[in-house]
Amino acid sequence: MSDKLSVLIFQMKKFLSPEIFKIISRVAGKEKIQTYVIGGFVRDALLNRGPAKMDIDIVVLGNGIDMAKKVAFEIDPKIKVSVFKNFGTAMFKYKGQDIEFVGARKESYRKDSRKPIVEDGSLEDDQKRRDFTINAMAIRLDSENFGNFIDPFSGEADLNKKLIRTPLDPEKTFSDDPLRMIRAIRFASQLNFSIGEQTLSSISNNRDRIKIVSQERIILEINKIVLTQKPSVGFKLLEETGLLNIIFPELDKMKGVETVNGKQHKDNFLHTLEVLDKISKNTDKLYLRWAALLHDIAKPGTKKFITGQGWTFHGHEYFGAKMVPQIFRTLKLPLNEKMKYVQKMVLLHLRPIVLSQEIVTDSAIRRLLYDAGDDVDDLMTLCEADITSKNDSKVQKYLANFKVVRQKLKDLEARDKIRNFQPPISGDVIIHTFNMEPSYLVGEIKSAIKEAILDGIIGNNYDEAYKFMIEKARELGLEPD
Repeated sequence: MSDKLSVLIFQMKKFLSPEIFKIISRVAGKEKIQTYVIGGFVRDALLNRGPAKMDIDIVVLGNGIDMAKKVAFEIDPKIKVSVFKNFGTAMFKYKGQDIEFVGARKESYRKDSRKPIVEDGSLEDDQKRRDFTINAMAIRLDSENFGNFIDPFSGEADLNKKLIRTPLDPEKTFSDDPLRMIRAIRFASQLNFSIGEQTLSSISNNRDRIKIVSQERIILEINKIVLTQKPSVGFKLLEETGLLNIIFPELDKMKGVETVNGKQHKDNFLHTLEVLDKISKNTDKLYLRWAALLHDIAKPGTKKFITGQGWTFHGHEYFGAKMVPQIFRTLKLPLNEKMKYVQKMVLLHLRPIVLSQEIVTDSAIRRLLYDAGDDVDDLMTLCEADITSKNDSKVQKYLANFKVVRQKLKDLEARDKIRNFQPPISGDVIIHTFNMEPSYLVGEIKSAIKEAILDGIIGNNYDEAYKFMIEKARELGLEPD
C-alpha cells in the first residue's frame, strides 16, 4: 500500500467516526455485503463542511431495502423504516439524519422522460450514474475494507480545483436528466466552484431539455440557489446558459441597458442581483430574499424615457406587486401568506427610500408602520440593500437617513402603538351610537378615525376617537341617538 493511500484511508476513517457507520460496518460484515457511503457526505467531509449534518446515502452490492431493515433493527427494533419499492430504496432517521439505502444500479433513459430504466449494477455502474465527479466518490464501510476510498472519476482532484464536472459525457448526462443542469449551477453557487468548460457548454446545448422537468423539482433547486451565500453566481450562470429565459423569463427580461439622448438607465438585472447579494449578507429568510429578487420585476414593463427628465419606471412597485401572485403560481411557490408577504414588500419597497430623501414627518412614519405591520423591519432591511449607487457619499447619506427613519419607527411605535392597530371605534359602536343601519357612512366614519390617528390629529385611544367620531358624524348630518 502506498504512503499516499495510507494517509487517505486514515483521513476517510476520521470522517467515518459517527456511530452510524460503525453499526453499518458491523451489519455489512456479518452479512458479507459490500457497502459504501457515497455522494454528498463524502464530498462535504473532504470539504470540511460539517458532514455530521448531512443526510447519508448508502449503496450496497445487493438489496438496499433488506440492508436498511437489518441496520435499523440492529440500532433499535422499533425504528420505522420507510420503503420505496418503485425506487428500490429504503430509509430511516437516526439522530435527526436521514439514512437512505439503495442497491447499486445502472440506469438508462428515454428521450421524453427523466424517469430511468433501472437494472442491478456494480459500484462502478452506480458511480457512473452520478451527476458530478464530486458526488461520485465513495468510502467502503464493510469491516474488511472499512475506510477505503473509491474515486474513479477524480472527484477529489476536482474538489481541489473547485470544479464542477460530469463523470461521463455531459451531453448524455444532461440529456438523460436535465435537472442536473440546474444542479450544476446550484453546486457552483453553493460551493463557489466554477463549471468545467465542456460541462457549461453542454448545459447551453441542452437547455431546452429542462422543459421535461416538473416545476416542483426546478423550484427546489432555485430556492437552494436563492439561499446561497452569493446567489448572483447562480443566477448569472442561469442567464449565461439560456436556462433563465426558459424557467424565469420575467427576470431574464430585466437584463440590458438602453440609451436615449445620451442618457442610460442601469442594468436592472445586475442591480437586482446586487440587492439580492447584499440582503443575503443580512438575512437567511428565504422569502425576504425573494422580495429582493422581485422588487423591481415590473421595471421592464414600466420603463419610459421622458425628454428633460430621463428614464422613469413610474408605478413599478404597484405593477410588480400585481405580478407576484402569477409568478408564484407559475414557479410553484406557495400561494399563501408567504406570497402575500413578498407582494407587500414589493409594493412598499420605495416608501422608506422616499422618506429618507426628505424631512420625515410623524404622519408618514405612522402610515408606514400601519401598512408594513410586523414586517416593517424586513422592509427597512430590503430598502437598505436597494441602495446600490456608485456614489459613496450618496449611499452614506441615504443610510444615515434610514437610521433616522428606523429610530422614528421605534419611537412612534412605542408611543402610539400603530403597528397592526385597529381603530379603537368599531363599526358596531358607530351603528349603536347613531341608531343607524349598516351603510357606507359607517365605513366613512371609521376610515376618518383611522386617518385622524395616522395624521396625529387624535391619539390612538377610545376617548379621543369617540369624540372625533361625534364631530365627524355631525359633519355628515348625524346626531347621537
